[in-house]
Amino acid sequence: MRQASIRQAGPQLEVRNLEVRYNGIQALHGVSFKVNRGEIVTLIGANGAGKSSILRAISGLIRFTGDIVFDGSDLGPIPAHSIVGLGIAHVPEGRGIFGNLTVQENLHLATWQRQGKGEVEADYDRVFALFPRLKERRQQPAGTLSGGEQQMLAVGRALMSRGRLLLLDEPSMGLAPRLVQEIFRIIEDINRTGTTILLVEQNANMALRIAHRAYVLETGRVVLAGTGLELSDNPRIKEAYLGA
Repeated sequence: MRQASIRQAGPQLEVRNLEVRYNGIQALHGVSFKVNRGEIVTLIGANGAGKSSILRAISGLIRFTGDIVFDGSDLGPIPAHSIVGLGIAHVPEGRGIFGNLTVQENLHLATWQRQGKGEVEADYDRVFALFPRLKERRQQPAGTLSGGEQQMLAVGRALMSRGRLLLLDEPSMGLAPRLVQEIFRIIEDINRTGTTILLVEQNANMALRIAHRAYVLETGRVVLAGTGLELSDNPRIKEAYLGA
């Protein structure tokens, strides 16, 4: 994998002073960061640091205080289904596929807000080009797929919504090392087509290798920020997250 060059197209997503509480317990403490158009930005940190809460707030799945702005739109008052319509696609931790539906039916679910059959068919072709195994299994119940194939389906379904910003929550979790390499290669391929990516990932080594920029969270706060290369070389990060 390569260390990607930094994009300079300006912020597509801005998060300012984000705070989230669960049953009175504060999970995020004034988190602020930005994601520029065309970047891969990764959030790293230990379990419970607040990474998934950030993605859920962006998607409208939990209540928050602070500001989240996407392409000039304040996401605070917008319901989750309308946030999808604005161009944000979320692949949650645990994949969230429908096991009783076929691969094709799972992909089709993501097109419910879209118009134009020709464009939808073109996106099926795009997903099947990225994930040939899904094409082979398009009529197979999703619940019978392997873990890696289910992760591919979850990413493919998000792509079918035509999101301009892709939120990925732990895409390598539970996968064999060979499939981890493949998933990260595909993430880079998706980014090269122009899709901005905000990545939450426990595998900090792999995430930093493909990231343009990264933020480190500890107990709900951003404690470090920099390019993927800078953080990979940071002694504190090496000791805490990279096994050095």
